[in-house]
Amino acid sequence: MRAVLALLPAIAPGAAEAASGPFFSLSNTNFVVLVAFLLFVAVLVHFKVPGMLGGLLDRRAAQIRADLEGARALRDEAQALVATYARRSREVKDQADRIVARAREDARTAAEEAKEELRRSIARRLADAEDQIRAAEEAALREVRDRAIVVAVAAAGDVIARQMTPAAGAALIDRSITEIGQRLG
Repeated sequence: MRAVLALLPAIAPGAAEAASGPFFSLSNTNFVVLVAFLLFVAVLVHFKVPGMLGGLLDRRAAQIRADLEGARALRDEAQALVATYARRSREVKDQADRIVARAREDARTAAEEAKEELRRSIARRLADAEDQIRAAEEAALREVRDRAIVVAVAAAGDVIARQMTPAAGAALIDRSITEIGQRLG
């Protein structure tokens, strides 16, 4: 308001020169416009419109500042969330890498254990097969021995039967009976 009043003396002489006739006359349109403008400014000042406008602008500025602070807070929160998610992502990636490494190690260990178990199984089967072969050899040897004994006894019986006379057989029986009686008695 003071700025307008300060400009009034500078505007008035220029306006007076542009109009024809006396400046302070109601027939001079420039004077009438000036008076109307001054009344308008006076009404605005009387009803404290500049203060209300300043208050509105101040409230709007405060609202904008609050919105900016809220936006900054949201941005900071978003950056914190991004950092948290990035950290979690790294942690999950690290954990996944550890799980994969552990799975590989477990698979390698399981493969080694399976190989070792296969070696032990083959060794057991070879030992069982060797035992079966040994048992089969022993059984075959026993069977051959038994067969040889049977054949030898039969051959000896044939030889004795051919060489033995009835008198020699009777003497052999008598001698056996006597020998048994001595042993029992």
